[in-house]
Amino acid sequence: MTIAVTGSTGQLGRLVIKALQGADVVALARNPEKASDLGIPTRKADYNSVEMLERALQGVDTLLLISSSEVGQRAAQHRNVITAAQSAAVSRIVYTSLLHADSSPLSLAVEHRETEQMLKDSGLRTTILRNGWYTENYAGSIPAALSNGALIGSVKDGRISSASRADYALAAAKVVTTDGHDGKVYELAGDDSYTLTGLATEISRQTGRDIPYRDLPEAEYAAALEAVGLPKPLAAAIASWDSGASQGALFDDSKQLSSLIGRPTTPMRDVVATALAGVQADA
Repeated sequence: MTIAVTGSTGQLGRLVIKALQGADVVALARNPEKASDLGIPTRKADYNSVEMLERALQGVDTLLLISSSEVGQRAAQHRNVITAAQSAAVSRIVYTSLLHADSSPLSLAVEHRETEQMLKDSGLRTTILRNGWYTENYAGSIPAALSNGALIGSVKDGRISSASRADYALAAAKVVTTDGHDGKVYELAGDDSYTLTGLATEISRQTGRDIPYRDLPEAEYAAALEAVGLPKPLAAAIASWDSGASQGALFDDSKQLSSLIGRPTTPMRDVVATALAGVQADA
């Protein structure tokens, strides 16, 4: 059984391929040269070209469709992949969606809902992996928090059930290599939830410094992100996602992720420790 992985050179894609070691896997990449270190066959594939995708999917049984990173173009690009998969006689598609995509207030959910509907209408065997937030999304703010003396955001007391990228990668690898997942929708999130106040407390504990969490109104947080160089639309989007998290958009306590991977999800404190080790290494 040949498995193809889109987004193979991305952070999640690389971890999935690592978890699939020993399986019959091909990497799909817009720039195959970036996948040269993966150690598996690579095929050139561009989300915007149905013809190229169809060629790349020849002989593929199962496709892991890691959602495109191009927000705003995802739905059209995913439609191209699904169309090509149908033409290439791919048997099954496993798709990485968003936690509670059917009801999430996050703007990101719209294109995921559209893609889920496309998959439902495709006639193919499908499995939906609704991934929650990566803990690394917030751990990436640690250097700025240390520099500024505070962690900032707009989550209020919203609880975040995040997990590490490696946890989500292992779940995807498990689903594409085992049976019994057809037609299923998995809500994947970390076993334990935390607030950003809790994250700041953990950063403080591990660094021995007092790093408080400072909650900002959404517009003020967006302005702060823009001030450090983020494009205005992205800054506004990130702030809105924080606001959505304050409404519970990133919380889930079903423990479906740990059930899939057969072990507890990676604790937030471990991801913080890894991030801090990286900060020290760069110092």
